[in-house]
Amino acid sequence: MNTKTIEGTWNEQKGRLKKAFAELTDNDLMYKEGQKDAMLGKIQVKLGKTKDEFDKIMASL
Repeated sequence: MNTKTIEGTWNEQKGRLKKAFAELTDNDLMYKEGQKDAMLGKIQVKLGKTKDEFDKIMASL
């Protein structure tokens, strides 16, 4: 997953994540330039997923 993918389609991905995982809040999904890894790590921890599991979730969006 590259930065362009996150930036270009983040609003779509964010909506799909919120639909699939109701426990995610807007604050959890707030994208800040240069902080992609921290944001994705925070979401991964909140969902209780391994990195591989979370990468599969993101790839399926």
